[in-house]
Amino acid sequence: MDRDALAAVPEAAPQPAAPADGTRKGSFRALRSRPFRLYFAGQVISSSGTFLQQTAIGWLVLKLTGSASSLGLVLAVGGLPSLLFGPWGGTIADRVDLRKLLVITQSLFGLLAATLWVLAAEGSASVRLVVTVNVIGGFVQIVDSPARQAFVSRLVPGDDLASAVSLNGVVMNSARVVGPALAGVLIVTVGTTPCFAVNALSYLAVVAALLAIHPVNTQSRPARRGGGVREGLRYARGRQQLWLPLLMMSIVGLLAFNFAVILPVLARTTFHGDGGTYGLLSTMLSLGSVVGSLGVGFIHHPRRPYLLAASLAFAICLAATAAAPNVALACVALGVTGAAAFSFVTLASTTLQLHSSPEYRGRIMALWVFVYIGTTPIGTILTGWITAAGGPRTSLLVGAGACLVAAGLAARVHTPPNPDVSLTDLAH
Repeated sequence: MDRDALAAVPEAAPQPAAPADGTRKGSFRALRSRPFRLYFAGQVISSSGTFLQQTAIGWLVLKLTGSASSLGLVLAVGGLPSLLFGPWGGTIADRVDLRKLLVITQSLFGLLAATLWVLAAEGSASVRLVVTVNVIGGFVQIVDSPARQAFVSRLVPGDDLASAVSLNGVVMNSARVVGPALAGVLIVTVGTTPCFAVNALSYLAVVAALLAIHPVNTQSRPARRGGGVREGLRYARGRQQLWLPLLMMSIVGLLAFNFAVILPVLARTTFHGDGGTYGLLSTMLSLGSVVGSLGVGFIHHPRRPYLLAASLAFAICLAATAAAPNVALACVALGVTGAAAFSFVTLASTTLQLHSSPEYRGRIMALWVFVYIGTTPIGTILTGWITAAGGPRTSLLVGAGACLVAAGLAARVHTPPNPDVSLTDLAH
């Protein structure tokens, strides 16, 4: 770290005492913090509702249009706001009280889900309605996503940050298990509309948790550096530990993370299944993702070779899924794919948080959201076209190729051996 960058790190605030033996071991060590436990519980419930709704929307749109390319286009619009304005959300997150901001954004998500529920119950479910809700939700997500990523560091001592980031990934990936599984049951038994109702109600849990949380780290707000997004880009560009995972994620996210487009078509046209088949495939992917994210929690300091290995494993698993001849083997392959995919995601996200100073963290995580979610509009459209032309197996192989390109990049770029920012400073 150069002298100017070191001077930019704010003075460390007092930390909660570590355990008497001085050790903090295990993937679950962040759960020792009560604020993080509250946040964790609320996010599990709310995120499960989110993925339940996402699964229901995918099935509803495919049922209304009967077209994989149309499904890709509809899902793409939700990522347009992040693609166009995503990096600016981090500037907002670096300037305001994160807890209050999250209460507002999560409440807005709940209102959108309630609106979708009411209108669908009245028989007004349409592609236009889904597009409208997705676009508005995309604008809310611009500030919500980086705020949630940055807020985690306020809830635990510095030594537990890697565990907290890992468990934050487990929250999302556990939701990928519960949400699609419940959606599969509801779609088959009562239809898609109740899925929207469950999601709307799930936001009550996360808002209640946020209102009850008193952050562990209550440092004064970081100094407001000029430049906003431009300053954040300059900061990331000068550190290989930041721009390498961002570039790898932009490649992988563009073509390999479009399961919302591929899996409904794989279930319906390749395996001639129904909503239950789709829910099963999604659930197996999600079960694997929980294992992958949880495993990363044992790593205190992710390094470039881990990103390289995870990207290679993701490529191999996608190719295996493409070759699966039946639902049973596809489920096995998707389980391993989920573990590899979200090991990569959690490693990349953890690396960014561990190597960014607090006053830039919101902007860095906004760049992360930009390359992870902002690539969705282009990626889902491309995947929709590829799937329509060559089938879901071809789309999976294209994704495997993207992972190989990212792995090749990691093999050629060498990052400094030590982090730019110490773990103690990172908690502040």
